[in-house]
Amino acid sequence: MALKKLAHFSVRTTELELSKKFYTEILGFQVGFRPAFPFPGIWLYQGADEAEFGVVHLIGIDKNDPNGLKDYLGDKNESTLHGSAAVDHIAFIASDLSDMHRRLRESGLPYRERTVPGLGLHQLFVEDPSGITIELNYPADEVPS
Repeated sequence: MALKKLAHFSVRTTELELSKKFYTEILGFQVGFRPAFPFPGIWLYQGADEAEFGVVHLIGIDKNDPNGLKDYLGDKNESTLHGSAAVDHIAFIASDLSDMHRRLRESGLPYRERTVPGLGLHQLFVEDPSGITIELNYPADEVPS
């Protein structure tokens, strides 16, 4: 068996609409096709190509009928649904650092950044509404002098 690449990551969240807003308005993903699972959710894609089933799967919780989710993916205590736990962060290669700075300023989201010495890589870190750290990697030459 050979693994080819990461397919997607999923976020189980009590803040489905806030998460959708973060991943679409801040990171620029697009909402696309999602099968009719027995629980709420949103699949997010890079661009219009839906061939690879999305990059981010947001998993919502129906407080009135949580059994669809529990039966399909198992039960998780809502108090544990914040932060990255053992996964430290999720990283993306990105471009247009100035546009990301603008989006983050306009949204009021805090972030931190640094340039990695010797790699020509500039990293920006921001947390999604569930407290998951997202790392965005830009060419260091995009950093304003």
